[in-house]
Amino acid sequence: MNLGIIGCGAIGTDVALAADEMKEIEKIYLQDIDRKKAINLKKTLKKAEIKPVKEFLENVDVVFEAASQQAVDEYAQEILQAGKDLIIMSVGSLFDDKCRKELEETARSKHCKIYLPSGAVCGIDGILSASIDAIDEVTLVTTKPPKSLGKNYGKRITVFEGSAREAVEEFPRNINVAASLSLAGVGFDRTKVQIVADPVVTRINHKILAHGKFGRLRAEVENMPNPNNPKSSYMASLSAIATLKRIINPIQIGA
Repeated sequence: MNLGIIGCGAIGTDVALAADEMKEIEKIYLQDIDRKKAINLKKTLKKAEIKPVKEFLENVDVVFEAASQQAVDEYAQEILQAGKDLIIMSVGSLFDDKCRKELEETARSKHCKIYLPSGAVCGIDGILSASIDAIDEVTLVTTKPPKSLGKNYGKRITVFEGSAREAVEEFPRNINVAASLSLAGVGFDRTKVQIVADPVVTRINHKILAHGKFGRLRAEVENMPNPNNPKSSYMASLSAIATLKRIINPIQIGA
């Protein structure tokens, strides 16, 4: 299997390093708007080559996106039209209902898949299963060190409270977990999000609260920031790698 990677930042780097050690992956193609990042990453890999998406697309089986919502807008349709599977980390890009439906239709017609890693949260499988029947309410409470939000608050403060759709629009690079949770459960408009900045905390905390016919769900995880990017949780990288392994492995675990 050959893998294309769009975005050579912290998550893209973690995935590339893991893929480089997977015997099932023969070749890795790198693309980043900042070519220096791709060059530096290539130096650490055995199987990598730098090529634009248009040039590597015919040679890959799966494309992994870890760049931005703009990258999804630019490349997702082209990737799916080529019949290639796509892993999207910038899940917030799918809050646009029209865009999401168009991607779904293309994937269905081209017999390929769109994979959305659970990212930095736990409990997505539970929400996905519960959504088969009725879910009354889903709330995500995210607490981050201010620097993870690019801010310098001196005290604990709630910086956002509203719907997941609003959260993804206002914090496009910080709250992709809200998009994944929305798609698994009750949608962008009914999923509630609260974002708290706390200068005392050193870890990124995500708490999911939900109730419905299934009962009640409470899932909480404290994530270490990615050492290469404090705005991202290390768990997000691990989730991405797990998704790649899931594509490769014959045994599928989870809902």
